[in-house]
Amino acid sequence: MNTQFKKGVLELVVLMSLSKKDMYGYELVSEVSKIIDVNEGTIYPLLKRLTNERYFDTYLKESSEGPPRKYYHLTALGREYKDDLKKEWLKFHRKVDEFIKSDV
Repeated sequence: MNTQFKKGVLELVVLMSLSKKDMYGYELVSEVSKIIDVNEGTIYPLLKRLTNERYFDTYLKESSEGPPRKYYHLTALGREYKDDLKKEWLKFHRKVDEFIKSDV
């Protein structure tokens, strides 16, 4: 997949994933990778930025497999932002799709 396409939709995919349930970083990387081929080095800076912008809260949860894990939780502000991005994406997608179909 084109790198620029990935960058454009990655934030929305992360927000949509966390709207379903709280996740820790590696779990989120695995979930997002089902849709977009990404690695941890791409996701963690995005999580930090979105947390700083108050779209996520974080909390630690004990793990039976090592140290506590940092979980990310979508805030009310994050849900609003996700909904706005989703509307923008659907509008954008619709317009590009119409344009592509007109090239027949």
